[in-house]
Amino acid sequence: MTYGFRSALFALDAEKAHRAAIRALALWGSLGTPFSSEMVQSPIQLGGLTFPNRIGLAAGLDKDAEAIPGLFALGFGAVEVGTLTPRPQSGNPKPRLFRLVEDEAVINRMGFNNGGIDSALARIAKLGPRKGLLGINVGANKDSDDRVADYALGVGKAAALADYITINVSSPNTPGLRDLQSRPALDELLAASHAARGKTPIFLKVAPDLDRAGLEGAIQAAVDNHIDALIVSNTTISRPPLRSTHAGEAGGLSGKPLTELSRAKLVETLEIAGGALPLISAGGIDSPDEAKRRIDAGAALVQVYSALVYKGPGLARAIATALA
Repeated sequence: MTYGFRSALFALDAEKAHRAAIRALALWGSLGTPFSSEMVQSPIQLGGLTFPNRIGLAAGLDKDAEAIPGLFALGFGAVEVGTLTPRPQSGNPKPRLFRLVEDEAVINRMGFNNGGIDSALARIAKLGPRKGLLGINVGANKDSDDRVADYALGVGKAAALADYITINVSSPNTPGLRDLQSRPALDELLAASHAARGKTPIFLKVAPDLDRAGLEGAIQAAVDNHIDALIVSNTTISRPPLRSTHAGEAGGLSGKPLTELSRAKLVETLEIAGGALPLISAGGIDSPDEAKRRIDAGAALVQVYSALVYKGPGLARAIATALA
């Protein structure tokens, strides 16, 4: 990212900058992404799919599937959109997205703000051939009377257009959602999702704040219900030492301060899973070197999001090149 472009975005409120970035990527995609270079190819098999390379975009950046071609043109082998809920919802009150510049971190309490899964799927259906694999991340509405039914509905609708679907029960910003990571609730949810998916692979995204017993339960539920991979991990509600004035904001912390926790949780998950599930590492990956550490530790793929805020749009291609 050029200094001038970053300075212009950083002059805006964090959520307005986010929207500006999505609009720019969407426009670039509509123009056919001129001047973009070819995607780095380093194919890997996971969950019955062939990923063009090992770097993916985590959910949360393109919540409503508005900028998929532009994101692929940055070099991502996989782009995950969402989180999408059955009905549109506005999310939590603003302000709800904060840059912690001194810490190269982000705190968000967005609350699954999105226009609903139907409008996103309508946009996806209009796209031509994709350069990489598309993941659709699904969740439940905050006011839902039956969250299991919400997930099954989302999976069933997404299955026709997604290359894979991610079950997000690990966001800290919807009250009670993380309770669904525990058995037997998780078994019920995954069984319903499995029944709705057809042949589309399903991934489960877990929180880095699970203790060992909770992680063991989530892994066993994933194995028992034929989940194809685990994404380790989402944002954290823990607070390592931070320097920013926004450090006290409520919400999920992501970015550089999550690096050590996420890396440790990957190693712990690998130890517990014992090869029963492939793992995708996310959280605090901000350089080719850190991406290599996760692959060397046993992750099959890596995902980034918050690091793009500080390292710029060239990060995906740099990681893909390093991992190739």
